[in-house]
Amino acid sequence: MRCRLTGMLTTSARLLKLLSLLQTPRDWTGPELAQRLEVSGRTIRADINRLRTLGYPVDATRGAVGGYRLGAGAQLPPLLLDDEEAIAVTLGLRSATGSAIAGIQDASLRALAKVEQVLPSRLRRRIATLQAYTVPVPYYGTGPTVDPEVLVTITAACRDHEQLRFDYTDHDGTATRRRADPHRLVSWGRRWYLVAWDPDRSDWRTFRVDRICLKIPNGPRFVERDLPQPDIAAYVASRVSNTTWRRPAKITVHASAEVVRERINPFIGTVEPVDEHTCTLTTGVDDPAATAVHLGLLGHDFTVVEPPELVEQVRQLADRYRRASPTCATARDTA
Repeated sequence: MRCRLTGMLTTSARLLKLLSLLQTPRDWTGPELAQRLEVSGRTIRADINRLRTLGYPVDATRGAVGGYRLGAGAQLPPLLLDDEEAIAVTLGLRSATGSAIAGIQDASLRALAKVEQVLPSRLRRRIATLQAYTVPVPYYGTGPTVDPEVLVTITAACRDHEQLRFDYTDHDGTATRRRADPHRLVSWGRRWYLVAWDPDRSDWRTFRVDRICLKIPNGPRFVERDLPQPDIAAYVASRVSNTTWRRPAKITVHASAEVVRERINPFIGTVEPVDEHTCTLTTGVDDPAATAVHLGLLGHDFTVVEPPELVEQVRQLADRYRRASPTCATARDTA
């Protein structure tokens, strides 16, 4: 009786692992499944038949590239995660509680509670340890939130090549009626940006999604265009980095543009060459004192062109550092 019970438990565990593999978005050949589960091909075929008997629609295709895959069906299979997947999902849900998408914080907390409730104790301990000994960098400031339905509508329009119609509020508060052919959404911190072709201006435009008020229904279908540049995230960064700050800033850096670009995130600012040994960093300033400190971390000589507040902060910081040097301290004590 004990041997029979052990065999049943082994079979059940193998079926659950098989079902977990079949849920992944790929086809599995019989030999691949047999190798992963360490059984024979005959056992795999028998297990596939057992899953079908239990109501799971397992599709099979023949040929050199054929295999097994869990098909669509009325009966929802259980969500089966291995240890690494369970940890990734839990940490992802924890991170989503600080998302800029309106309402997703509460939904993430509800989903997180359900997932953690069914986690085995060993995984709960691993996740708790990871949370206790890691420190995330917080996002300072509340920032705008975006309705998830707006994101869903925009991405669907990108997929279906349908023109969007919307009211848009510029950064200076000016409201305009716009139409645009949407191509991509880009997220940056707590902000979402739509990259779209503006047929009225015959040019690419970048729109802040939290400033968009969609008009239903969508406009006519459009022919998809090549994106303005392959790295669309860098493109958005170059378009919006200078407009997100309170004051624009321009700094001449005495190093090549290639070297400075390696130290500057494109979302921080743009770097343009002046000559082989000099470039211009165009960025912005919210806190002149903080910006002055960060400029010192570039590792190269620089000259602040504007704004005047940043020039003054750099001068004050230079004087403070000079007074803090041992030579100046000795001279001050001697005097």
